[in-house]
Amino acid sequence: MVKQRRVRAHSCCAAVAPFCCRRGAVKTLTEPAIFARETSCDCRAPHEKLTIAQARRGTPVDRPVRVYADGIFDLFHSGHARALMQAKNLFPNTYLIVGVCSDELTHKYKGFTVMTEHERYEALRHCRYVDEVLRDAPWTLTPEFLEKHKIDFVAHDDIPYSSAGSEDVYKHIKEAGMFVPTQRTEGISTSDLITRIVRDYDVYARRNLQRGYTAKELNVSYINEKKYRLQNQVDRMKEKVRTVEEKSKHFVYRVEEKSHDLIQKWEEKSREFIGNFLELFGPDGTWKQVFQERSGRMLSYALSPRESPCNSPPRELSPLRSPSPPSPPARWHNARPSPPTSPKGASASMSSMSEGDEDEK
Repeated sequence: MVKQRRVRAHSCCAAVAPFCCRRGAVKTLTEPAIFARETSCDCRAPHEKLTIAQARRGTPVDRPVRVYADGIFDLFHSGHARALMQAKNLFPNTYLIVGVCSDELTHKYKGFTVMTEHERYEALRHCRYVDEVLRDAPWTLTPEFLEKHKIDFVAHDDIPYSSAGSEDVYKHIKEAGMFVPTQRTEGISTSDLITRIVRDYDVYARRNLQRGYTAKELNVSYINEKKYRLQNQVDRMKEKVRTVEEKSKHFVYRVEEKSHDLIQKWEEKSREFIGNFLELFGPDGTWKQVFQERSGRMLSYALSPRESPCNSPPRELSPLRSPSPPSPPARWHNARPSPPTSPKGASASMSSMSEGDEDEK
């Protein structure tokens, strides 16, 4: 069964507590917290006074424990939310009512606020720990107010809150045994946030001018407006220069990385080349061995030439070559006939030579 938040709030004091208020039940939040009624609480069950020990034991079982927490809640932040979370988890079954003071009371007793009271009301309504928001809450809690809203306990930090002529506005609540302390969150408060804005006023004024707000809306003079706009332009130029520098650094880094890789590869190739060269041409290299072997072979061929075998067939003359004519006798060397000038002379000389041969015989 899924209960809407509005139904749960109106029946929180019924004889049977709604299922979503029981311990361990899973709540489905589909609507913001309701606003408290101007009249008294719709409590039908008798509202007996509880002690803190009884409430922590989970009694009474017929209704949740009604816890009240009040404040200004200007610039609602995580410190506010954590305080409300502690108040919500004080007891096993807690119904948290949050009172928010109006602008009139706040400006009178504490000071000017950034958010209006309606903005602060809405901020509290959308906090997951809040069951009910009470608008225009009183600055000091009276017994009549506590009785009207059937409040069992009041939750606030334990630091004395001096205001409205009182050293501690929660003193009478503490004396009545209805005060339950919560812990403050260090490092975050509304005053701290305002201090940051005031300290860096120029930065936020320039920021909003850059986002389209006018000088009139920011209550900035004409001279300051021009100064802020000039500073914005200078900042943009600085940002461009910074971007270019970052890109340049990235480019240089990439070039250095590539150069390192190339040098490393070149060194590896150089070592490989030198090793191969020494392997071939070094004192004990392969080339020297080959050269020595070939030199030995040539020397051996020169000293002991190989003989041709006896039974080898005679070398045949090439058909393209003609046999050399036989050498003439020695006596012919001194008296060589002159070359014939004509075919008839050649034939005559040949016949004479043949006759001479016959006579010798």
